[in-house]
This record gives sequence, structure tokens and C-alpha cells, in this order.
Amino acid sequence: MIHSTFQLPTQFGDFGGAYAPETLMASLLELEAAWIESRADASFQAELQDLLTNYAGRATPLYHARRLSEELGLELWLKREDLLHTGAHKLNNSLGQALLAKRMGKTRILAETGAGQHGVATATACALLDLECIIYMGAVDAARQRPNLLRMELLGARVEVVEHGQQTLKDAINEALRAWVGDPQAHYLLGSALGPHPFPSIVAEYQEVIGKEARAQWQAARSGQPDAIIACVGGGSNAIGIFRGFVDLQDVQLIGVEAGGEGIASGKHAARFGGGRPGILHGCESYLLQDEHGQVLPTSSISAGLDYPAVGPEHAQLHCLQRANYVSCTDSEALAGFERLARTEGILPALESSHALGWLIAKCESLAGKRVILNLSGRGDKDLDTVKQLREAQA
Repeated sequence: MIHSTFQLPTQFGDFGGAYAPETLMASLLELEAAWIESRADASFQAELQDLLTNYAGRATPLYHARRLSEELGLELWLKREDLLHTGAHKLNNSLGQALLAKRMGKTRILAETGAGQHGVATATACALLDLECIIYMGAVDAARQRPNLLRMELLGARVEVVEHGQQTLKDAINEALRAWVGDPQAHYLLGSALGPHPFPSIVAEYQEVIGKEARAQWQAARSGQPDAIIACVGGGSNAIGIFRGFVDLQDVQLIGVEAGGEGIASGKHAARFGGGRPGILHGCESYLLQDEHGQVLPTSSISAGLDYPAVGPEHAQLHCLQRANYVSCTDSEALAGFERLARTEGILPALESSHALGWLIAKCESLAGKRVILNLSGRGDKDLDTVKQLREAQA
């Protein structure tokens, strides 16, 4: 359902919406109203900007990866979100929404996490702002992202491990939404640019600082404009964040890289544009991996943050408008991207970001001589056990 009293458009073309039970509509309307007010509140914006600058560490650098550029035959620049406090772009949104929750008088935060970076960012923001924090995480992700689970607990969060379903991000979101239905005095701090309105717009707005910074940094360092912007796409918050900084420049290619898993033909992947079709999941309409009966299909990826069967509705709109091109990268290509960046630039990328790197390395001839910005959305400390296991399996 799409509630008629929302103040802002709920749709991204044919996608988006607020497909939520009536028991959640009051909370969604309250959230939209508070967000609209906060956008016009100079003191709120100043507090958020102060935290982003002096606590989180913005602006993150735009770094010219010279050695890897030379090897690939193009000019590669990395937007270093891996250097943000907590190790990924997720803190931009967590700080914004946690401040918004305080503004609404909430004292308890509910959140979901897959790769753990949103969980860590949310636990961090809650510790800073003295908010109770409950985080839902699938059992599969809790096992493969054990360091981040421990970080959340050390920061004071209670982690609820989800033992049913595929035990990954989809199931964590299910439980967080279910908990919110029963706890309207809490705020659900959704981590990606999806879910029922107004979440896709809120998350994208808090993440568009990435694209605004990257564009200003490019203009300060180079003449003209980049030829392409590349980012990995799970739910899509890091990608929409950097895309928004360049979407008005029609000559700049926007390339989103999904998780190709073991290959599209295998059926073991999380490439929604590669094998999905429009459908509704978690409160919005977008591209979704589903069978002929509309049942959600299982997904597969070495990266917990990309292991999700749907994608944010703004990405679906960009796809249909042919403004962005969505491609996929296999597990093995992503591992190659991880290793290549480590050995050429001394940077360990998250396995999510490694998909963007892996695709670029595999397809570099198509961008020969071009100037490219790749959003390095997170660091790879959390993935070292997974990478070790994958390398041993390949040996």
C-alpha cells in the first residue's frame, strides 16, 4: 500500500512505494515528517556536519591508484570510504538517522546488518549518542563476519542472531521489521537505500556526501570530468551515494557491479539485474530475484553485504532510464580484485568493494585510457578469514 498522506513522492518512476502494514504507517509518517523538518533545521545540519567532519573523519580522500592504473591501462582514482571511522561508508547514514531518532525522542534503535559494517556503524552512533541498540544478523553472516559481531557487542549493542531462512541479510531485515511493528517507540535504522518510503530517500541523502565530495575533489585535482564512476551494488547505498554526485553529467558512465557468485548461468548469484524482474520485498517495488510463482530465490555471494535478493528502487529507476549500467562480478573475480589492490597499492578492500575492482580488472580493455573513479566502500579487515579460506580452497 502507498499511504496518501506522505508529503514527499514515494516513487522512483515505477519503483519504490510504501508497501507496509497499517501498524507501521504511523511510524513511517512520523519519520518522514521529522526528516523533512531536520532538512530545514540549521542546527541539526550543523551538528551532523560536525560529527561527519570531526568524529567520522570526512572528507575521505580521492586517491590516484598509480600502480594499478599503469597495469590496467587507465587512470584509476579511489574514493576512500574505507578510511571513514568504523571502516566503511555506513557511518554517514547511521549518524544521520541516529540524530534523527534523538530528535524524535526515541531512546532505542533497531537495525539489521549483513557484512556487519552497518551494525558496527549503528552501534558506534548509539554509543556516542546514548541510545539502546539492538541489531539483527543472520547466523551465516554472524559466522563469516565474527570480528564485526564482536565489535558490535563491545560497543554495547545486543546482537540477535537469526537462525531461520537463509540466515543472511534478507532474514535479518525480516526480523528487524517484525520487531519494529511490535515496538513503535523504537526507531528502525535501516542501512541501505531500500525499504518502504521514506527510507530509500533518507539513506541516499545521507550517503550523497560521497558523490558531492568526489566531484569537488575531482575538480580540484583534474580538469574536465571523469569518464566513469564504478561502485558495488548490494542494496545500493554506497553506489547511489556516489552516483548522485555525477548523475546530471550525461557523459559520465555510471556502472554498478552486482554479485555474480558462481556465475549467472549457475543460478548461484545475487545479480538482480542479471537474473531478476520487478517485484516487492521489504516494503518497496524494485528488481528482485524470484521464481515463476513470485517466491524469493536464495542468493549466493562471498560478500555478505551483496548477498541480498533485491536492490534499492532508485537503482531500478536508473537501470530503466538506461542512465546506469549494471553488470556482475563472480566470486573468483572479486577475490582477484582483492589481491590485486593489496599487492599494487597496499590497500585491503572489503569483499563488497572487491567486486567493483574485480569487474574493472576483468573488463579494463573496455575502459582503456579512460579516467575512472571507483568507490572503495569499505576495508577488508572483516573479510580476512573468508579470503584465507578461499585462497586455501584454490591452492
